[in-house]
Amino acid sequence: MKAVTISHPFSLNSIQLTDVNDPGQPGKGEIRVAIKASSLNFHDLMVATGGMPVEDGRILLSDGAGTVEAVGEGVTEFRAGDAVVSTFFPVWTAGRATLAVGGFSHTPGDGVDGLACEVVVRSANAFTHAPAGWSHTEAATITTSGLTAWRALVVNGRLKAGETVLVQGTGGVSIAALQLAKAMGARVIATSSSDEKLALVRKLGADDTINYRTTPAWGDKVLELTQGAGVDHVVEVGGPATLNESLKAVKVGGHIAAIGVLSGTDAALSVFSVLAKQVRIEGLIVGSRQDQIDYVNALALMAQKPVIDQVFSYDRISEAFARLQSGKHFGKVCVNW
Repeated sequence: MKAVTISHPFSLNSIQLTDVNDPGQPGKGEIRVAIKASSLNFHDLMVATGGMPVEDGRILLSDGAGTVEAVGEGVTEFRAGDAVVSTFFPVWTAGRATLAVGGFSHTPGDGVDGLACEVVVRSANAFTHAPAGWSHTEAATITTSGLTAWRALVVNGRLKAGETVLVQGTGGVSIAALQLAKAMGARVIATSSSDEKLALVRKLGADDTINYRTTPAWGDKVLELTQGAGVDHVVEVGGPATLNESLKAVKVGGHIAAIGVLSGTDAALSVFSVLAKQVRIEGLIVGSRQDQIDYVNALALMAQKPVIDQVFSYDRISEAFARLQSGKHFGKVCVNW
């Protein structure tokens, strides 16, 4: 069967479509899944470009959606023909994060082979059901970006109707957070460096928008838009370059979901602002399998689907990564067979 692998020296030029052995039939507690589509994330880009070193020949991608072909002994949750979507942490079934999910040792496309292949045999915990009526490409956006937005706002943030959410940029997590916040009756303020993209997020329901290139002190603008109060939640994907503006923009007692490292990993943080604002800064990486099940159930009640920027074939995955790397995308960049 075909699979997309990465070899040393890691770069987008080192990605190959190769032949690998079929994994065979599922054993006890396992399912066999024909993967139909994947979506790309910044984490996958870091792996592909050497930012997160992995074994030579690693099969790429953390996200995958497809159809169950067979189930092993003891599996009752799935049956052949079910549409499923992968989990980011197969070993994290529910509850609080534990030592086992403190890194990426069990994450597909990183610590273990990923989902950029035609067929996988994995533990049943490595998948959940996909939302009914969603295409495989749409479902593939759930695993990382969609679930991250859900955990940031619902699981950790305990978002309530009438609260205000700030989202940064127009990537997968931010767009999913915007859609989720609006579905739950929240006010959304969105930032971007592109007026064209800001016009698009307004069409998705953003109540206010800020171009952070023309308004670099955008935290002050957020305070102006909220009559000096600040926002209840910040979905912080920028990292060091944006964290202090996020501290300025959040209200006293507010919540910052620290998700991204787009601008690096080391921040010069204003500790005084953290203390004065009595803010809760909470780091998170995706979520548990139960979080994903809850999210999929919620999506069944939401009259909206993910925003997909472009879809490439797996043999053009280097072009797909280049699209993601360029920052020109709006929503998710996906691949399918």
